[in-house]
Amino acid sequence: MGDETQLQETGNPGIVLSVLTSIERDSSITQRKLANELGIALGLANAYLRRCVRKGLIKMSQVPLNRYAYYLTPQGFAEKSRLTAEYLAVSLDFFRRSRSDCVALFRQCEALGWRRVALYGAGDLAEIAILSAGETAVEVTCVIDSRLAGRRSGGLPIVPDLAAALTYGNVHGLDGIVLTDTQSPQASFDSLSSLAELSGLPRHSVLAPGVLRISPVTAATTGAPIL
Repeated sequence: MGDETQLQETGNPGIVLSVLTSIERDSSITQRKLANELGIALGLANAYLRRCVRKGLIKMSQVPLNRYAYYLTPQGFAEKSRLTAEYLAVSLDFFRRSRSDCVALFRQCEALGWRRVALYGAGDLAEIAILSAGETAVEVTCVIDSRLAGRRSGGLPIVPDLAAALTYGNVHGLDGIVLTDTQSPQASFDSLSSLAELSGLPRHSVLAPGVLRISPVTAATTGAPIL
């Protein structure tokens, strides 16, 4: 990856905030450890550090064993505070909208006569959906996520696939599935809609909260409704 491409990819404010937070916590952190903590490539972590240095957010000093220590500058502390406030505002907005959308979606499930659903995709949205379902007569039985199978989300078990969800706890089947995958929602919606019908679920058995912005064109192609 060239320097120009790396610089274009270092504008993610969430990663900048994580870099500043990690350095504030551990000034002797290595670039490799930083990359592992952030879940990004080593070269990209280096690019973020160089950009923060150029912007005056951090400074470097060489320490023994040919290593570097990183420190936040006053400007870096100010930027960290600004990004933290921005992150919290965005997170609160996401929670409020997701909560409203999920409650509306479960009301739609009630209108359809659905009583038992599974969620597809563990994470923040799944936990918000579980919380929202508690305001309705719809029961969420489990969360489907192959990456986190065996764990729990919002107090509910995470199962590896749709087949496991259909048979979980000897339940009498599912009425539908609610999409809560925020990583690749459109792709998940499209594949899940086809898989659900092949698994014997009724047509139009996959719903998605509006916050995921599922494409109406794609949804119409799969024959599945969106909220």
